[in-house]
Amino acid sequence: MNKSLLKFLTDLGPLIIFFVVYKKSGNNLSSAIPPLIIATIIAVSIVYFVEKKIPYVPLLGAVIITFFGGLTLYFNNPLFIYLKPTIINLLFAAFLLLGKNFFNRNFIKQFLGKTLSISDEGWDKLNNRWAFFFIFLALLNEIIWRTQSEQVWVNFKVWGILPLTFLFTVWQILIINKYKI
Repeated sequence: MNKSLLKFLTDLGPLIIFFVVYKKSGNNLSSAIPPLIIATIIAVSIVYFVEKKIPYVPLLGAVIITFFGGLTLYFNNPLFIYLKPTIINLLFAAFLLLGKNFFNRNFIKQFLGKTLSISDEGWDKLNNRWAFFFIFLALLNEIIWRTQSEQVWVNFKVWGILPLTFLFTVWQILIINKYKI
Protein backbone atom coordinates (compact mmCIF):
# COMPACT_ATOMS: atom_id res chain seq x y z
CA MET A 1 0.00 0.00 0.00
CA ASN A 2 1.46 3.38 -0.92
CA LYS A 3 1.85 6.11 1.67
CA SER A 4 -0.71 8.47 0.10
CA LEU A 5 -3.45 5.85 0.27
CA LEU A 6 -2.42 4.90 3.81
CA LYS A 7 -2.54 8.55 4.90
CA PHE A 8 -5.95 9.01 3.28
CA LEU A 9 -7.35 5.90 5.00
CA THR A 10 -5.89 6.72 8.40
CA ASP A 11 -7.16 10.32 8.17
CA LEU A 12 -10.64 9.48 6.90
CA GLY A 13 -11.17 6.04 8.45
CA PRO A 14 -11.92 7.16 12.02
CA LEU A 15 -14.32 9.81 10.74
CA ILE A 16 -16.21 7.28 8.61
CA ILE A 17 -16.38 4.86 11.55
CA PHE A 18 -17.76 7.71 13.69
CA PHE A 19 -20.38 8.54 11.06
CA VAL A 20 -21.47 4.94 10.51
CA VAL A 21 -21.79 4.20 14.24
CA TYR A 22 -23.61 7.51 14.77
CA LYS A 23 -26.17 6.63 12.07
CA LYS A 24 -26.54 2.97 13.06
CA SER A 25 -27.07 3.91 16.71
CA GLY A 26 -30.01 6.14 15.83
CA ASN A 27 -27.93 9.34 15.80
CA ASN A 28 -26.50 8.73 19.26
CA LEU A 29 -23.36 10.80 19.74
CA SER A 30 -22.37 8.97 22.93
CA SER A 31 -22.32 5.66 21.06
CA ALA A 32 -20.16 7.04 18.24
CA ILE A 33 -17.46 8.72 20.32
CA PRO A 34 -15.71 5.61 21.78
CA PRO A 35 -15.23 4.01 18.33
CA LEU A 36 -13.93 7.37 17.04
CA ILE A 37 -11.36 7.54 19.83
CA ILE A 38 -10.26 3.92 19.35
CA ALA A 39 -10.10 4.22 15.55
CA THR A 40 -8.08 7.44 15.83
CA ILE A 41 -5.55 5.86 18.18
CA ILE A 42 -5.27 2.81 15.89
CA ALA A 43 -4.78 5.09 12.85
CA VAL A 44 -1.97 7.02 14.54
CA SER A 45 -0.36 3.73 15.60
CA ILE A 46 -0.52 2.37 12.04
CA VAL A 47 1.12 5.51 10.65
CA TYR A 48 3.84 5.24 13.32
CA PHE A 49 4.59 1.60 12.52
CA VAL A 50 4.64 2.16 8.76
CA GLU A 51 6.64 5.41 8.72
CA LYS A 52 8.79 4.65 11.80
CA LYS A 53 8.26 8.18 13.13
CA ILE A 54 5.76 9.94 15.32
CA PRO A 55 3.10 11.67 13.20
CA TYR A 56 2.81 14.88 15.25
CA VAL A 57 -0.30 16.44 13.67
CA PRO A 58 -2.35 13.21 13.77
CA LEU A 59 -1.03 12.57 17.29
CA LEU A 60 -2.20 16.01 18.41
CA GLY A 61 -5.56 15.30 16.80
CA ALA A 62 -5.81 11.96 18.63
CA VAL A 63 -5.01 13.59 21.98
CA ILE A 64 -7.61 16.31 21.42
CA ILE A 65 -10.25 13.83 20.18
CA THR A 66 -9.62 11.61 23.20
CA PHE A 67 -9.72 14.56 25.60
CA PHE A 68 -12.85 16.25 24.21
CA GLY A 69 -14.58 12.96 23.45
CA GLY A 70 -13.86 11.84 27.01
CA LEU A 71 -15.25 15.09 28.41
CA THR A 72 -18.37 14.69 26.25
CA LEU A 73 -18.94 11.18 27.59
CA TYR A 74 -18.04 12.00 31.20
CA PHE A 75 -20.29 15.04 31.46
CA ASN A 76 -22.87 13.67 29.00
CA ASN A 77 -22.66 17.00 27.19
CA PRO A 78 -22.01 17.28 23.44
CA LEU A 79 -20.61 20.81 23.84
CA PHE A 80 -17.10 19.41 24.22
CA ILE A 81 -17.11 17.43 20.97
CA TYR A 82 -18.73 20.39 19.16
CA LEU A 83 -15.87 22.62 20.29
CA LYS A 84 -13.11 20.21 19.24
CA PRO A 85 -12.96 21.27 15.54
CA THR A 86 -13.01 24.92 16.57
CA ILE A 87 -10.13 24.45 18.99
CA ILE A 88 -8.04 22.32 16.61
CA ASN A 89 -8.45 24.80 13.76
CA LEU A 90 -7.63 27.78 15.99
CA LEU A 91 -4.55 25.96 17.30
CA PHE A 92 -3.35 25.31 13.75
CA ALA A 93 -3.98 28.95 12.78
CA ALA A 94 -2.16 30.21 15.87
CA PHE A 95 0.72 27.83 15.20
CA LEU A 96 1.13 29.17 11.66
CA LEU A 97 0.65 32.85 12.47
CA LEU A 98 2.70 32.90 15.65
CA GLY A 99 5.43 30.82 14.06
CA LYS A 100 5.83 33.28 11.22
CA ASN A 101 5.25 36.53 13.10
CA PHE A 102 6.97 35.87 16.43
CA PHE A 103 9.50 33.14 15.77
CA ASN A 104 10.28 33.92 12.12
CA ARG A 105 9.53 30.31 11.16
CA ASN A 106 7.27 29.36 8.31
CA PHE A 107 5.87 26.01 9.38
CA ILE A 108 4.14 25.37 6.06
CA LYS A 109 7.57 25.64 4.43
CA GLN A 110 9.06 23.31 7.05
CA PHE A 111 6.37 20.69 6.41
CA LEU A 112 6.29 20.95 2.61
CA GLY A 113 9.67 22.46 1.72
CA LYS A 114 11.12 19.16 0.53
CA THR A 115 8.24 18.52 -1.87
CA LEU A 116 7.66 22.06 -3.21
CA SER A 117 10.14 24.60 -4.50
CA ILE A 118 8.64 28.08 -4.30
CA SER A 119 9.92 31.51 -3.30
CA ASP A 120 9.82 32.78 0.26
CA GLU A 121 7.05 35.20 -0.74
CA GLY A 122 5.02 32.22 -1.96
CA TRP A 123 5.65 30.34 1.28
CA ASP A 124 4.50 33.38 3.27
CA LYS A 125 1.32 33.63 1.22
CA LEU A 126 0.61 29.91 1.64
CA ASN A 127 1.26 30.13 5.37
CA ASN A 128 -1.14 33.06 5.77
CA ARG A 129 -3.80 31.54 3.55
CA TRP A 130 -3.76 28.29 5.50
CA ALA A 131 -3.88 30.15 8.81
CA PHE A 132 -6.92 32.14 7.70
CA PHE A 133 -8.54 29.04 6.24
CA PHE A 134 -8.24 27.35 9.64
CA ILE A 135 -9.84 30.41 11.25
CA PHE A 136 -12.63 30.24 8.65
CA LEU A 137 -13.24 26.55 9.48
CA ALA A 138 -13.33 27.36 13.20
CA LEU A 139 -15.90 30.10 12.66
CA LEU A 140 -17.96 27.92 10.33
CA ASN A 141 -17.97 25.12 12.91
CA GLU A 142 -19.16 27.57 15.57
CA ILE A 143 -21.97 28.85 13.36
CA ILE A 144 -23.14 25.36 12.42
CA TRP A 145 -23.16 23.76 15.87
CA ARG A 146 -24.80 26.83 17.42
CA THR A 147 -27.53 27.24 14.79
CA GLN A 148 -28.20 23.74 13.47
CA SER A 149 -29.22 20.34 14.83
CA GLU A 150 -26.68 17.79 16.02
CA GLN A 151 -27.41 15.71 12.92
CA VAL A 152 -26.60 18.65 10.61
CA TRP A 153 -23.39 19.28 12.57
CA VAL A 154 -22.31 15.63 12.28
CA ASN A 155 -22.96 15.68 8.52
CA PHE A 156 -21.00 18.93 8.21
CA LYS A 157 -18.16 17.51 10.30
CA VAL A 158 -17.92 14.38 8.17
CA TRP A 159 -18.97 15.52 4.68
CA GLY A 160 -18.47 19.31 4.72
CA ILE A 161 -15.00 19.96 6.10
CA LEU A 162 -13.21 17.47 3.85
CA PRO A 163 -14.58 18.85 0.53
CA LEU A 164 -13.93 22.43 1.70
CA THR A 165 -10.35 21.52 2.57
CA PHE A 166 -9.88 19.73 -0.74
CA LEU A 167 -11.20 22.72 -2.72
CA PHE A 168 -9.05 25.11 -0.71
CA THR A 169 -5.98 22.92 -1.32
CA VAL A 170 -6.65 22.86 -5.07
CA TRP A 171 -7.01 26.64 -5.05
CA GLN A 172 -3.51 26.89 -3.54
CA ILE A 173 -2.05 25.42 -6.72
CA LEU A 174 -2.39 28.90 -8.22
CA ILE A 175 -0.04 30.33 -5.58
CA ILE A 176 2.33 27.41 -5.92
CA ASN A 177 2.49 27.83 -9.70
CA LYS A 178 2.87 31.61 -9.47
CA TYR A 179 5.81 31.44 -7.04
CA LYS A 180 7.43 28.26 -8.33
CA ILE A 181 11.23 28.40 -8.51
